[in-house]
Amino acid sequence: MIVFDVGETLVDESRAWTEWAHWLGVSALTMLGVLGAVIERRGDHLEAFRIVRPGFDLESERRARAAAGLPDEIRACDFYPDALPCLEAMARRGYGVGVVGNTNTETEALMRERCGADFVASSAGLGAAKPAPEFFAAVARLAGVDPGEIAYIGDRVDNDVLPAIAAGMTAVHLRRGPWGHLHAARPEAARAHLRIESLAELAAALEGLHAG
Repeated sequence: MIVFDVGETLVDESRAWTEWAHWLGVSALTMLGVLGAVIERRGDHLEAFRIVRPGFDLESERRARAAAGLPDEIRACDFYPDALPCLEAMARRGYGVGVVGNTNTETEALMRERCGADFVASSAGLGAAKPAPEFFAAVARLAGVDPGEIAYIGDRVDNDVLPAIAAGMTAVHLRRGPWGHLHAARPEAARAHLRIESLAELAAALEGLHAG
C-alpha cells in the first residue's frame, strides 16, 4: 500500500503562497523568504503568516478571502505533472493507493474527485494531524493493512518521515518544495528508507528496496 501526502508531494503550493502574499499586501518573494526562515528554525508554517501580519487568524482570513471571491483552495491545475501519472502507475503495478495529508475537507473532496485512489482522507476529517501518532494509526486503519505494509511518501522529515517510521511504515522522503529541500540537508533525513527527487522515481525505488 502506497500512501501519499498532499502539499508539495502531489500538489504544488506555489500559487497558493503567492495568492496569500498578495492578500497580505507583500511580495511573493517576501512571503516565501519568511516561510523559508520559519522552516529553517523549525517553526510552524502559520508563524510565517503571523510575522507578515501580527495577529493573523487563518480561519477568519480564509472566510474573508472567500467573501471577496478569492477562496483559499487547491485547484486541479496545482497538481505536479508527475503526481497523477504516479498514482495511476502505482495502481497498475498492483499497489493499493491512498492520499492523506494535513488538509481541510475541501481539499479532501478535490483529491477524492481527481486522484482515483483507493481511499482519501484529511487531517480535518480524521480529527488528527501529522505528526501525531493518531494520524498514522488512522492511515493504517483506512488502508486495512499492517503498518509494515505501508509506504508513506512526503516532503517533510518532521511531519512525514520520522512519524511514519515511528508508526512502523516505510518512509519515503521526496525532496521538493521548500520543506523538502531544506529538510533534505538535516541529519534525520538519512533515516528515510528511500529518498527521491520526483514521483517518477518512486516505482523503481520501491522495486530496489524490495529487491534488497
